[in-house]
Amino acid sequence: MYECATCEDTFYSRDECDEHMDDYDHWVECDSCDRTFRSQRACDQHMDALDHHRLFECETCTSQFRSQAGVERHMRELDHWSTYCVPCDREFNSENNLRMHRNSRIHRSSGVLCPFCKTEFVTASGASHHVETGSCSNAPTLNRESIHRLIRASDSRGLITNQQIEWHEENVKYSVTNAAYNGTAWECYCCHRGFRTPAALTQHLNSPIHKQRIYHCPNGNCPKEFNSLAGLFSHLESESCKFMRFERVQQVQKNLNDAITGGRRLLTI
Repeated sequence: MYECATCEDTFYSRDECDEHMDDYDHWVECDSCDRTFRSQRACDQHMDALDHHRLFECETCTSQFRSQAGVERHMRELDHWSTYCVPCDREFNSENNLRMHRNSRIHRSSGVLCPFCKTEFVTASGASHHVETGSCSNAPTLNRESIHRLIRASDSRGLITNQQIEWHEENVKYSVTNAAYNGTAWECYCCHRGFRTPAALTQHLNSPIHKQRIYHCPNGNCPKEFNSLAGLFSHLESESCKFMRFERVQQVQKNLNDAITGGRRLLTI
């Protein structure tokens, strides 16, 4: 099984895990550059090799270390963990990862409803992904583009949607041909990532990963932009920019449901 680097979701193949991390922006980022990695360990190795690491502080005392591994070793030896889940007897290497764990289905019951089929989801990002990917049986014509059009019409102040001179809905489905096989893998012509099967490449091409970033964080001090509504909600749920609490994100999602279904004309955050 392959586990997402940020949340608790696991997958039977690496391609499925990568697609999940693409959709929800769950990759691990370098502290100094824009490189992203599949795991915290790979990111730490990159930052150590290029001296891209920041000083890592103990969560309990004032000690500082040049690597995540060093501060983890210190906290483990002196029992200085503050990012520790008591019910699960599990330690985490950051407050963000602990928050994601506590907000996962392990500790939270389903509380976010799809406005069309009433399927329950643990997170607002999960409900948004369900509709954006056309997975809702009661709203099969809705997708990322049509939802963005509805939300943009209700977001005249640009609270979460980016200003654009023109917007053309990209209702295009990509199909993989044998020309995509480079001899060892099925290669994406945009990012040149290799996939083991044509189905995995097809899923990648039809995901939002290479599409325009059409949403932004409503926190004016946060520069993050996103190519899907699910990615925006995942960012807010992580509380990484401390703009709102996890519970408040679910209320915002309900407001967006009203905008999508026509019950509310002006978007509020």
